[in-house]
Amino acid sequence: MLSVLLSLNLSHLGLWASGLILVLGFLKLIRLLLRRQMLARAMDSFPGPPTHWLFGHALEIQKTGSLDKVVSWAHQFPYAHPLWLGQFLGFLNIYEPDYVKAVYSRGGKGLLVLHGPKWYEHRKLLTPGFHYDVLKPYVAVFNNSTHAMLDKWEEKAREDKSFDIFCDVGHMALDSLMKCTFGKGNSGLSHRDNSYYLAVSDLTLLMQQRIESFQYHNDFIYWLTPHGRRFLRACQEAHDHTDQVIRERKAALQDEKEQEKIQNRRHLDFLDILLGARDESGIKLSDADLRAEVDTFMFEGHDTTTSGISWFLYCMALYPEHQSHCREEVCEILGDRDSFQWDDLGKMTYLTMCIKESLRLYPPVPQVYRQLSKPVNFVDGRSLPAGSLISLHIYALHRNSSVWPDSEVFDPLRFTPENVATRHPFAFMPFSAGPRNCIGQQFAMNEMKVVTALCLLRFEFALDPLQPPIKMPQLILRSKNGIHLRLKPLHLGSGK
Repeated sequence: MLSVLLSLNLSHLGLWASGLILVLGFLKLIRLLLRRQMLARAMDSFPGPPTHWLFGHALEIQKTGSLDKVVSWAHQFPYAHPLWLGQFLGFLNIYEPDYVKAVYSRGGKGLLVLHGPKWYEHRKLLTPGFHYDVLKPYVAVFNNSTHAMLDKWEEKAREDKSFDIFCDVGHMALDSLMKCTFGKGNSGLSHRDNSYYLAVSDLTLLMQQRIESFQYHNDFIYWLTPHGRRFLRACQEAHDHTDQVIRERKAALQDEKEQEKIQNRRHLDFLDILLGARDESGIKLSDADLRAEVDTFMFEGHDTTTSGISWFLYCMALYPEHQSHCREEVCEILGDRDSFQWDDLGKMTYLTMCIKESLRLYPPVPQVYRQLSKPVNFVDGRSLPAGSLISLHIYALHRNSSVWPDSEVFDPLRFTPENVATRHPFAFMPFSAGPRNCIGQQFAMNEMKVVTALCLLRFEFALDPLQPPIKMPQLILRSKNGIHLRLKPLHLGSGK
């Protein structure tokens, strides 16, 4: 009798649970439909490319060549068009400087970053970290990490065949960043650091796949999938690495001798700056805030420069006349020295123009997302309400033919001071722009100058016609098949 009652109770419980799940699912669906209606209504006045009834534009975006597909849409729909990833996630995709200015000169919520007063406080705390005096000694770090990579390339070049440079540039950029962020010594990357590098690479891939796959947009469903669990593992690995480094540094600061050593060091690293940062009330960043800032700097700092440097070297191989011009300039600046100094960076005028032109054609971050915290009115009279989602398509902005004539042509002279002065300030945004612009952009530009100049002094770069790169947006701009170049050692008296 007891077992019959128990089984009846269990079956009732099962029915109640099923009913509750159905009700919750139904409420979630209604919420999604209302949100979709809000986003669709907000974008009513913006015509766009046809959508798939279930996937929206996601299938087009996932195909090879999707970046150039968006450029063709930009020609068809000037200013902006709706971009649907699935049925419930809709962005206004913008690529016109006045539209960009309307959104990015006023703030808003970055989908992957802090917003509001907390972001502003952190920004005020961090800005001293990127003051010129702090950046100066990092040039020596960039020199050392680059020389180590170029020595590796000397050996590879002896085989007289092309190889993929992307991975080596990634390790070099991480090595530099570890030294500038955590004060790592000259011993190179440990096993733990390499695990961190792999975790960060994994996260960039998984985040892009999640954005593009509408079935992963719901958190509850996503965390149940192997894809979601892999994301959590990679997050944990990255966080554990950062936590351990912060713990070790805090412990070292308790030791007076260590404290003295840090104060006498030739340069402060990013972690020193963060640990010493205080607001007006004398309050320091919490451990959670410290980790968030370090992870953001590491995550954004090494992947973006890796992409920028790799695509620049590809451009140099593609346009040998510009490669020769840059090499002549840096040879003259360096003379008989083997490493660059801070004062050399300002003299690299032609190299800097070539770097900027390669950042225009191959922006390291081809697309960024924003949620409007306030309504916005655009220059043509159209508007969007607060809560709307924006996708800034930097790749399409940089190929906007109304701003960039012959936009597919590599022309460094676009960046002469005269041409820059007459161009819209929001037409070129390799590091994003507005109040949220990349806080480390000076750091990134300095690193790119030192690394590329040393590369051009040691090698002549040529294409591998059998393996042209296939552009692939993955939070950063990568190549599906790597960036394969042929390297010819030059030995111009510039190093080892």
